[in-house]
Amino acid sequence: MCHMNKLEQNTEAFKRLLIIMDELRAKCPWDKSQTLESLRYLTIEETYELSDAILDKDMDGIGKELGDLMLHIVFYAKIGSENGSFDMGDVLNGICGKLVRRHPHIYSDVVVQNSDDVKNNWEKIKMEEGQASVLSGVPLSLPAMVKAHRIQEKVRGAGFDWENKEQVWEKVEEEIREFRHEELNGGSPEKLEDEFGDVLFSLVNYARFIDVNPEDALERTNRKFIRRFKYIEQEALRTGKTLREMTLTELDVYWNQAKAME
Repeated sequence: MCHMNKLEQNTEAFKRLLIIMDELRAKCPWDKSQTLESLRYLTIEETYELSDAILDKDMDGIGKELGDLMLHIVFYAKIGSENGSFDMGDVLNGICGKLVRRHPHIYSDVVVQNSDDVKNNWEKIKMEEGQASVLSGVPLSLPAMVKAHRIQEKVRGAGFDWENKEQVWEKVEEEIREFRHEELNGGSPEKLEDEFGDVLFSLVNYARFIDVNPEDALERTNRKFIRRFKYIEQEALRTGKTLREMTLTELDVYWNQAKAME
């Protein structure tokens, strides 16, 4: 008996999921009651769980979370097929067609030199497909830092960008000066928020120029702070004190101990 190759195995596994989805939708009270809207917040939660697993470098966890997300994709396609809007075939053929169109350096005779050329061509093709704005593809509900990064990547693809990182750093310093001027001169809360936003936006831009993902960088710092703060809490508990009872000098000693342990 001939053994299936990996592609055949994967195809069979995907087919099995589609069959299970059909059965659950027909027989399970919970699955039968779901709608596109009811699944939406669950999908967002699953995406964040995948993000956590990636940051933890938990390969088993990543595999499991991808399975959960795949279930959601199949679920949405099943609901779409029930009301005649789209089915799994439409979803898959749609993304296949998009990938072929937007990779002319693979499926046509376009020549690229590097990944930047690929991204720039991608944005040009999107505009040729009728997209109203380069920024149309940036979801309004994205977290602000992620959105800022995506906005800057998008406009770069359209040729709207700084020439070098020194120019961007000058912009960072300019925005910091403007923020400090407003702060020291009694600027309104709205004006301070506006200027502080400009500082953050310029820092995100600089991060892009030095190939640092600002969201990943901030999350790394968040986790680092959590580790160190939990160490202080543990040491305070060990000595029978609360954090409020400890002096700043004592807290600083434990903070430095936590740093040294890393």
